[in-house]
Amino acid sequence: MSTIIPSASSHSQKLRLIASLLVLFSAICFSGKAILVKLAYRHDIDSVTLLTLRMIFSLPFFLVNAWIGKYRHKKSGNYEGLSWRDWLNIIALGLSGYYVASLFDFMGLQYITAGLERLILFLYPTMVLLLSSFFLRKAITRTQLGALLLTYAGVAMALLDRTQLGGNNIMLGAALIFGSGLAYAIYMVGSTKYIVRLGPMRYTSTAMIAASIAIILHHRLVYQWQLWHYPAEVYWLVLAMAIFATVLPTLMVSEGIRVIGAGNTAIISSIGPVATIFMGYIFLGESFGGWQIPGTLLVMAGVLWISLKK
Repeated sequence: MSTIIPSASSHSQKLRLIASLLVLFSAICFSGKAILVKLAYRHDIDSVTLLTLRMIFSLPFFLVNAWIGKYRHKKSGNYEGLSWRDWLNIIALGLSGYYVASLFDFMGLQYITAGLERLILFLYPTMVLLLSSFFLRKAITRTQLGALLLTYAGVAMALLDRTQLGGNNIMLGAALIFGSGLAYAIYMVGSTKYIVRLGPMRYTSTAMIAASIAIILHHRLVYQWQLWHYPAEVYWLVLAMAIFATVLPTLMVSEGIRVIGAGNTAIISSIGPVATIFMGYIFLGESFGGWQIPGTLLVMAGVLWISLKK
């Protein structure tokens, strides 16, 4: 951008309050994605088709955001072109973060509850820490190790509650959701240098465009683009998923990080698992209790501990 972005501490109290509310709403919107997926599954739609529809409905927004991001980048005077190696890396990262991660997430939701899905996905900051330690040679401190033990003990505790199962194979569902979080963590670790070079809007939108094309081609090969024979309610759910659980929260959380910083954003975003559990109870009739209560508290405590110590 052509103007200098002020630091988080220099923003007015009113602007910081607005940014905090944006982060809160974004966390709730992201949490609603699992609820919308579960509601769509009631219409006998498969995970690949549902994800394809989500990406088709989101793609116009990604294209516009990519164009805006590129325009701002050029206007800033720091614009640089991308080599073929850069393009390959961005495409690969996009496939990891928004194709593989999303596909595994949608598949896993066939077997476990929305609340448990959000709880396992909430582990991704710990996965980022472990990947950074392995690939970037960053040592794990005792504090971080303690936080890691808390989070994974919390998920293990939540898995003990057999009343919270959403399907017949909880371990398969949990493994798919964990794989989704891992794929997204790989995307996060590899994205840092490109976010700095291209800006978050241009880079994220480009990665999402690559993932959208991939899932559309996937559907063409497997299902021959048989997309438009479902009840109208499915398409309304997908449209809500695209706008309110994909595009808008992405923009809101980016603005929140810019104004109040990543640490404060992490604190507010910790409402995510709780919001999903509450919405699962309201809209899906999912119960919550037993081992999931202490498990959820442990995971939230561990993730916040790691996020605030970065």
